[in-house]
Amino acid sequence: MQIPVIVQTVGLLTLSNVFMTVAWYGHLKNLSSKPWWIAALVSWGIALFEYLLQVPANRIGHTQYSLAQLKIMQEAITLSVFVPFAMLYMDQPFKTDYIWAALCLVGAVYFIFRS
Repeated sequence: MQIPVIVQTVGLLTLSNVFMTVAWYGHLKNLSSKPWWIAALVSWGIALFEYLLQVPANRIGHTQYSLAQLKIMQEAITLSVFVPFAMLYMDQPFKTDYIWAALCLVGAVYFIFRS
């Protein structure tokens, strides 16, 4: 059974985003007392796994989707990963601005995929 391209793409991009979000923001919680260059090295190590998922995701996705569609898909996934990360891992409060941002991204997804 072949896994549909959309499932492969979204799945890999979601996993990629988890690594990306941890690489970009996790050091603020875990390595705040360490020098910046240690945080950068750790983040680069984590980001390697992001790229190992993101590159094949985009190659697979590009077989059926345009570059713009892949980018908007990535942005929508980024917000859906970032909000739970911010709230659950970084102990940030929920903001209604997350809802407004999500609605803007729903509009972006609609416009980029409508044709």
